[in-house]
Amino acid sequence: MRGLTGKRVLITGAATGIGRAAAVRFAEEGASVAVNYFGDADPAEEVIERLNQIFPDGGHVLAPADVSDEDAVDSLFAGVVQAFDRIDILVNNAGIKITHQPHEAAIGDYDKVMAVNLRGAFLCAQAAIQHFLDTGRPGAIVTTSSIQADVPVDEDAIAYVMSKAGITGMTRVLALRYGRDRIRVNAVGPGAIMTPMNAPFADASLRRRTERLVPLGRIGEPEEIAAVIAFLASDEASYITGQTVFADGGLGVGRPA
Repeated sequence: MRGLTGKRVLITGAATGIGRAAAVRFAEEGASVAVNYFGDADPAEEVIERLNQIFPDGGHVLAPADVSDEDAVDSLFAGVVQAFDRIDILVNNAGIKITHQPHEAAIGDYDKVMAVNLRGAFLCAQAAIQHFLDTGRPGAIVTTSSIQADVPVDEDAIAYVMSKAGITGMTRVLALRYGRDRIRVNAVGPGAIMTPMNAPFADASLRRRTERLVPLGRIGEPEEIAAVIAFLASDEASYITGQTVFADGGLGVGRPA
């Protein structure tokens, strides 16, 4: 894909799911990848091993940090810049989901989801933009949103839905403000994707019910979302900013007959 070879990419939440698939895709495109994670290091180390197999000269690095913590984000970016000399692309992917009936949602759970999904995405975008401005180089930010930012199909995940709706506003404002600085800001909105967050899809009956809602008739794969992320970050998307590209198998269009 044009314009990704030699790029330095920071991906948050890159140990599993869509983040892992994105890390692999960028390495395949000849980019160096910083794999952010929080908690258990084993999955992230496995990702690094895979990236080194794909692109041994990438100098890929582990980048542990809690993206909801401002000081941790500052240290994260400083460490990645020290390792790579610069950052060209931020993939804002870290996210969690906690489900409750909306009227029963504990405020602590609400705060935790919003802290990672929205505050964390903003803190990382803020740090990336400051880096781009300081270096005078163009940059790209791609944030993982959700079809639920537009179509709230999961009634038990109100904080998650609210956080992803907030990503839409953040994406538009940052794109509007920093376009003249050659900084593009976009988001991708996955639909029903087979990731650890969506582990319940392993239940055959739930999977069949979900597939009946999707016009393409199947659950998506993380690699399909990674392809959209790579496109939005690449020079192939050089005239696209402020957009959320939904990759949802048509879920947002409506239920098939």
